[in-house]
Amino acid sequence: MAGGLEPSSEEETMEPDLEVVQIRPGESFATKAHGYPYHTVRWHFHPEYELHLVVATTGRYFVGDFIGEFEPGNLVLAGPNLPHNWISDVPKGSSIPLRCQLIQFSENFITDTMKVLAELGPFDPVLEASRRGVLFGADTSRQVAPLMNEVQQAHGVRRIELFMMIVGLLSRAQDARLLASQSYVPDPSGYMSAGINKALAYIRENLTKSFEEADLAAIAEQSTGAFSRAFRRHTGMSLVQYVKRLRINLACQILMSDDHASITDICFEVGFNNLSNFNRQFLAEKGMTPSRFRRLLGDNINVAKAA
Repeated sequence: MAGGLEPSSEEETMEPDLEVVQIRPGESFATKAHGYPYHTVRWHFHPEYELHLVVATTGRYFVGDFIGEFEPGNLVLAGPNLPHNWISDVPKGSSIPLRCQLIQFSENFITDTMKVLAELGPFDPVLEASRRGVLFGADTSRQVAPLMNEVQQAHGVRRIELFMMIVGLLSRAQDARLLASQSYVPDPSGYMSAGINKALAYIRENLTKSFEEADLAAIAEQSTGAFSRAFRRHTGMSLVQYVKRLRINLACQILMSDDHASITDICFEVGFNNLSNFNRQFLAEKGMTPSRFRRLLGDNINVAKAA
């Protein structure tokens, strides 16, 4: 069921962008918390399910062909390939340090888990409904919010405990409503025919390999100049910045999952060909060197174990 607001011409005509969701090795789902503005705040889709909780700000949100207004506590489960976006009403030039918290998980993960754990059967109708987007009411949101907050920093088995508690709450929710209309059907194959999304998919599949902007422009069937402008418009950054961020994020995942991998090996594994440049870019992106990142992570895990 659609809201009473009319879509802007931009939302109505622009094809959604593909977002590359990175799930860390050794983990079953991704967690994320970010402020506003943020580079993924745009009309986009991804093959993963996404549970999205607004922590701060009010504004307008788009899920499929639904358009509505949100406020803190807005809790939505968006199904695979369902385009969505939340646009906050904030003064131009200002920023919000924490706008929302997310959990993203693949269809394979949740399907395989439900095959093993028959008790998760009641979650299946929720997953099916999420293909149109599900908005949960204030009562469910209040119960889920502290779990969403904790899971952002949780490790090991505790992550699964929290995830299952959230699944239980969503399965029992009596205050849910569908968002997109019954006739709305996401068309990922159509989205992927857009040149920029072909290029984004190529980056996702070949992140650690060497490629040039001209290669991606050819995939997108655009001139290099036109592709560069389109890429910046769709992602909010240059190709170099985008690839660097994904590679640094991948390096963080390896640092968090493999205690024995050397910094040098990780450097080359994620696609950098120069160790000093890798260290410099990691420092610029994360505010610390890879070795310090690993050391602080180890300290955090040791404190958690001692608690």
